[in-house]
Amino acid sequence: MLKMKKISDSYDMKVFTDTGDYFGDIEECILTTSKIFGWRVKATRNSFLNKVLGSAKGVIVPHQLVKSIGDIMIISKSAVPSYSSEDEDE
Repeated sequence: MLKMKKISDSYDMKVFTDTGDYFGDIEECILTTSKIFGWRVKATRNSFLNKVLGSAKGVIVPHQLVKSIGDIMIISKSAVPSYSSEDEDE
């Protein structure tokens, strides 16, 4: 059975990747005229996103990468920005 939720209920919801990493918290939903375009996820203190981004505040995750929404949001691992130590050297 499909359950309906208000978008405002998802604010400050925890976001995890499908591999179990804590990604951040939902800050805002980005809407087009008839559907959800994406989710703005803020980097929190102990999140994987904070470790990868450093000083950036967060990222926008396209809605196509969201796998499920319930008490938490689960997103695809491909939404995680790539990081390598070689990028810092340039």
